[in-house]
Amino acid sequence: ISAITMDDVKNLIKKKDEIEEQIKAYYDVLEDQGVGVEGPLVDAEGYPRDDVNLYQIRNARHNISCLQNDHKAIMAEIEEALHKLHAREKAKRGQDEVEEEAMEQQVTLPPPFARVDSVTEGSPASGAGLRLGDEIIEFGSVNTENFQNLQNIAAVVQHSEGKPLRVSVIRSGQKAQMSLTPQRWSGRGLLGCNIVPVQR
Repeated sequence: ISAITMDDVKNLIKKKDEIEEQIKAYYDVLEDQGVGVEGPLVDAEGYPRDDVNLYQIRNARHNISCLQNDHKAIMAEIEEALHKLHAREKAKRGQDEVEEEAMEQQVTLPPPFARVDSVTEGSPASGAGLRLGDEIIEFGSVNTENFQNLQNIAAVVQHSEGKPLRVSVIRSGQKAQMSLTPQRWSGRGLLGCNIVPVQR
């Protein structure tokens, strides 16, 4: 089925207006006859009234009733068309946002300066969610801009014992963030992972 457009909606609204015009015209006929939609068509004796045009009145009343049904149907159609249009716009917007986000991801990820070479089970690094192969783009105050060598990371770790560090990594093309608290554990060092510099 072809997709609904704003023009379709406008056409439906035009039809609705035409129906309303017709209904009004028939009401005017009834007003002219002085009977309205419900007025009796018989006199006090029960005879058909001869002061009014019965055919015209019956015809007008019948048409009003049919037109009101048409009107109800077209109002429902307009509502559904608007609903579909709205849903499509929303879906399209959602699609655009997803694409924009993907673009942003690609554009804004800085190059990594170090890589996680190994992670020991049960260590602070493992507990924080660091994984083998994670590429580091931020480690506490150390980032791609200011990283010189692994001493930078070692210094941050020494100064941050027991304090959470924000660590950002690139994992399968996406940025992942975690909080890593350097602390004593059963193994060596305060992290329990091995980090190697990335050759650039």
